[in-house]
Amino acid sequence: MKLTLSICTHNHLAALKQTLTGLHDLHPPQGAWELLIVDNASPDGTGAWLAQGGWQRIGIDCRVVQENRLGVAHARNRALAEAKGEYVVFLDDDETPEIDWLVNLEQIIDSYHPAAIGGRIRALLPNSRPDWLTDELLGFLGELDYGPVERALTEISTPIFTGNAVFHRQTVLDAGGFDGNLGRRGNIQSGGEDTELYQRLINLKKTVRWAPKAIIHHRIEPWKLRRTYFLQLHFRQGRMEGARKRGAASRIPPLYLIPQLTRAYGRAFMQRFKQGAHHSLRQEMNAAYFVGYVWGWLRDPA
Repeated sequence: MKLTLSICTHNHLAALKQTLTGLHDLHPPQGAWELLIVDNASPDGTGAWLAQGGWQRIGIDCRVVQENRLGVAHARNRALAEAKGEYVVFLDDDETPEIDWLVNLEQIIDSYHPAAIGGRIRALLPNSRPDWLTDELLGFLGELDYGPVERALTEISTPIFTGNAVFHRQTVLDAGGFDGNLGRRGNIQSGGEDTELYQRLINLKKTVRWAPKAIIHHRIEPWKLRRTYFLQLHFRQGRMEGARKRGAASRIPPLYLIPQLTRAYGRAFMQRFKQGAHHSLRQEMNAAYFVGYVWGWLRDPA
């Protein structure tokens, strides 16, 4: 089998239903494929609804597996373990692909046989865009766009996101899979499991391709269009990276973090003072990151 399309879901039943409905219009690839849903310990009735049936796409094998270890990285690793396809295509449970999405990904697979592919992600906002939501900040809502030209990705600075990504199953398994310490866990919004895997593949000199014609639309929930969401996201990311950096070393943070934290707060304060709150959020996010970094170094397990 060539492709496994996998959707990992946790406690997101309404969004999952909409995503599965959108798949009925999807143009199928030429090669054999399957749909694999990984229910990551959902307490909202997702498992029972899936068991009832009626959501499956006619003509392909549709399966559901349960992953009880909470965390999107664990769910993605379960998908890799269970997949029958040579390539695993990941789609999030709150996304809608364009009808030729899977066909475009298959064309790149056939042409290059890469270790991974990243596709274009467009943020679909639920209402009008806030004044403070700059183009740069859309990336923290999952938007990804490296331009209209299909090409190789060779730099650490151009990560791919698993909201729209393909991985050669055996290559990723041989590389160790996704880091289970990273990524969302239940209602805790975090990330990094996809970018960390991408960096490993780049360091291993594996082929990664950019697929600009493989487009999905990420349906953004209203609660994410708040400044606090971006600040909390960076605080949690800092906590995670601070604990990982410390490892088994002393829980006393190194002295070099103090001036970094001070400068981050100073820049955020000055930008807010000079240009107002609509222009200072990015600097405030940096400050939140450093606070989280110190907190994670002090308090969190590695």
